[in-house]
Amino acid sequence: MNIQDSKSLQALLDHRPVITIVPHTSPDGDAIGSTLGLYHFLKNQGHDVQVIAPTDFPDFLKWMPAADQILIYPNGESKAQQRIAASSLIFTLDFNNLLRAKPLTALLEQSQADFVMVDHHQQPDTYAKITYSDDKASSTCELIYKVITALSSEQAINQEIATCLYTGIMTDTGGFRFSMTSPETHRIVATLLEKGANCTEIASEVLDSYSIDRLLLLGHVLNDLTYLPQHHTAYMYISSKTLKQFNFRKGDTEGFVNYGLRIKEAELAAIFIENEEDKLIKISFRSKTNLDVNLLARTYFNGGGHINAAGGSSHTSLEDTVKYFLEVLPQFLSRPDAYHSNPIL
Repeated sequence: MNIQDSKSLQALLDHRPVITIVPHTSPDGDAIGSTLGLYHFLKNQGHDVQVIAPTDFPDFLKWMPAADQILIYPNGESKAQQRIAASSLIFTLDFNNLLRAKPLTALLEQSQADFVMVDHHQQPDTYAKITYSDDKASSTCELIYKVITALSSEQAINQEIATCLYTGIMTDTGGFRFSMTSPETHRIVATLLEKGANCTEIASEVLDSYSIDRLLLLGHVLNDLTYLPQHHTAYMYISSKTLKQFNFRKGDTEGFVNYGLRIKEAELAAIFIENEEDKLIKISFRSKTNLDVNLLARTYFNGGGHINAAGGSSHTSLEDTVKYFLEVLPQFLSRPDAYHSNPIL
């Protein structure tokens, strides 16, 4: 965060506004970690602040400090509507287009509040008064660390904040394996550990808390994994019937797509998940090196994200979506811009 933006943000905070913090729909570890990290910081500064999540988030994140204080919109629509209407400052974290906050999109668009966007995805929208966007950052939690230290100092980071930010960085970097994990990321993480984040406990809570149903679902999905050696691509799919069979709960499929990249020769992994409630197919893409799945998602599947991690959706059937993917895959891989010009190793 540059000096001018930090001064502008501090000026907004000096007016003691009513503050709401919003993550994206189906919040992941980075979304919840960044919102709660900022929540604790602002609370400690004496601000009136509330986190409102557009939808519920996974159980393996509900141990986080103050997670029980998050207002989940479907569980309290009237209260959320009143809070957003009363807010004079709204932070949107880990997304850069208000459509990513459904079903809160209309409420946010109607709001008269000043908006502050903090995000690390490509091609940010222009709705915010202050935009802090860096698509080279490992995570939004890394950026929130910089916001806090720009507004105050490293001394403002206590154990609760450190725990939240470490969780988001750990999850969004795939346990510090993904390409955006920079030397600066590790320096920030070192500080968070010094401030009290317990890496062993956090990893256990997030990674070693599968239900038996979730583990059996993973086994079922991996059993049906398809690998296309000519395209160095692995893909998986999950029908709504299968989700019901294994008593699906929010977050149960988190990270499944990454297993496709564990094939040594694989460069691209995809998973297609039938969402009966929303009447669409949710798609996640992951890649190795400089294969640009953000381009794949944006061009063919109404989505986007990062070079190595992106998502999209389809309103056709699961079968037709997978068929379409197999049709466009050779076309995408043959594009001169499919591989990013600056290799990420």
